[in-house]
Amino acid sequence: MPERAPIRTAVPATLLAAGLLLTGCGTQAAPAAPAAPPPAAPSKSAAAAPEVAAPAGSLGGAGSACVLPVTFSLAKGWKPKAIDVPKDPDLADALEGLYRQGPATAVCEVDAKPSGNIGFLRVWTAPKGSARGALEAFVKAEDGSRKAVYAETKAGALPAVEVTYAVYSELMEETSDKRALAVATPKGVVIVHLGGLDSEEHKEMLPAYELARTSLKVS
Repeated sequence: MPERAPIRTAVPATLLAAGLLLTGCGTQAAPAAPAAPPPAAPSKSAAAAPEVAAPAGSLGGAGSACVLPVTFSLAKGWKPKAIDVPKDPDLADALEGLYRQGPATAVCEVDAKPSGNIGFLRVWTAPKGSARGALEAFVKAEDGSRKAVYAETKAGALPAVEVTYAVYSELMEETSDKRALAVATPKGVVIVHLGGLDSEEHKEMLPAYELARTSLKVS
């Protein structure tokens, strides 16, 4: 008998295709790891503490230019002088804005010009009562005042109320920044006010105001 040829088993095409597919899947590279998320933006740091001028004198105590219900430190070059309200009531009324504002009477003026700025730190006194009430009435009484923002704060170790606001001058046709604080003392409310020729002068004088605020004590 003639030798029979070996039987060749046909591989179905579908199985062959499946094998090739599995082989291909087995050789595929592992999927890339997901990209790391971008680093989180740094959180905003707390607002920097306001700059405080170095003390170069004091005001309010016995022997100083102005004897006040409070004492506080003065920056270098700032020159204080007492304010004498005219005894003539008619003259005092005519100069109302210079000597009286709302419930407060001006008692001391500290001139910044010798230090290189144009402006004043003024001290006002008002009758005993609420520090906030006196300060609000003081600001409302100033011609052109607007955008007042009040906040509870400290003046030295004393509870205080502080206001930042703006004043529009019709003469100059511009608005300038102002700031003041009020504290209640056994002798009445004391208001410390910082003005300035304009907002830039006001900003440059803030360290002297901060010195007064942080060093303030009842005398």
